[in-house]
Amino acid sequence: MTGFILADLRRLWAGSLVVVLLIAFATALGVAVTLQERSLRLGSARAADHFDLVVGAPGSETQLVLSSVFLQASPLPLLPGATLAKLTYDPRVAWAAPVGLGDSFSGYPIVGTATVLISELSSIDEGRMFRTAGEAVVGAAVDLPMGYGVKPMHGSAYEGGETHTELSYSIVGRMKPTGTAWDKAILVPIQSVWALHGLGEHDQREGDHDAAHGEEEAAHAHAHVDPQSPVSENWDRDAPGLPAILVKPKSIADAYKLRQEYRGGGTLAVFPGEVLTALYTTLGDAKKVLSAVAIGAQVLVAAAVLLVTVVHIGQRRRQIGALRALGAPQSAVFSIVWLELFVLNAIGILLGFGIGYFAAKLLSALFAGQSGITLPVAFAQIDLVNAGAILLFAAILAVVPAVIAYRQSPAQALRS
Repeated sequence: MTGFILADLRRLWAGSLVVVLLIAFATALGVAVTLQERSLRLGSARAADHFDLVVGAPGSETQLVLSSVFLQASPLPLLPGATLAKLTYDPRVAWAAPVGLGDSFSGYPIVGTATVLISELSSIDEGRMFRTAGEAVVGAAVDLPMGYGVKPMHGSAYEGGETHTELSYSIVGRMKPTGTAWDKAILVPIQSVWALHGLGEHDQREGDHDAAHGEEEAAHAHAHVDPQSPVSENWDRDAPGLPAILVKPKSIADAYKLRQEYRGGGTLAVFPGEVLTALYTTLGDAKKVLSAVAIGAQVLVAAAVLLVTVVHIGQRRRQIGALRALGAPQSAVFSIVWLELFVLNAIGILLGFGIGYFAAKLLSALFAGQSGITLPVAFAQIDLVNAGAILLFAAILAVVPAVIAYRQSPAQALRS
């Protein structure tokens, strides 16, 4: 029986290949959607695990997390600088680090921060930590050599940003990989960012970042940043405004107390994980839509395969009749037709899982190259269950043409 099936498939290889490919691509669509959605959840959750609490000015919680944790460029309202000193010396806080955004270089965001954040986020893999206003530490995925001169640009080249001429950062260190957006960031002292944007000790500490940009243009003409001036991280209450502060509470209880305390009175405190949960809901809705499209494609392919198979069985009536006339029992005819169709379906389904997996890997690699966030792509136990369910459906689908062949009369088949 096996030899007969293989010979039949070789003889009809072109049609068999088309059927396998149709099933494979329909299956791959659903597999890729499932794996990619799961990898986005896992990758973003792991990236946010490095940060327990984010404090910023009142506004969008989602944008605060996307900008401060995932370094997505967007103007944020400025937080009073005194909040940084207050959090730093709070006994419930293990460490607090400022985040200053707005500049970029060659597509990499330049982030003003403190050495404590770099030390907690990763460790120096090459070189050393920055010590002066004109030094920078880069993420593991920043393709710039040690000692390279970085000239910051306000905004990005795509937005028509202007290059700052007051300062050029020299790369003195490179971090180990973290699997987060910070792998593609250039980290500099927050004091340099303040100075470049004309924010002195008595400058505006609140308001929208765009409003502050109007004042900073006038300040640029008189701003002077000494690249050799040492940076101090002893924050005081006269510190300029900043977009966000990343906070590491000493305990879970302290984290909830701090979030409650800083949700009001001109500040906003959020847990990145809670914000991501809301984003996952939206992501889940998108997955449902794409999954419905994938299921629809699979149903259409199944119907097409069934139609083609039924027509094919009709064209093979003489062959089936000859088998019966030579003494083949009805059960043998049923088994041959059922196995032949099931083998084609099984090969297509397994090939589809492989194509879907590599498609998800490719998309994740492209996303990681753009954002720096590592997206793990892997099958889970539920995927094996789904594969079994699809194979079961294929087995049931193959019964229809097998029954048609089973019920054919050998005499009528040979006369046709």
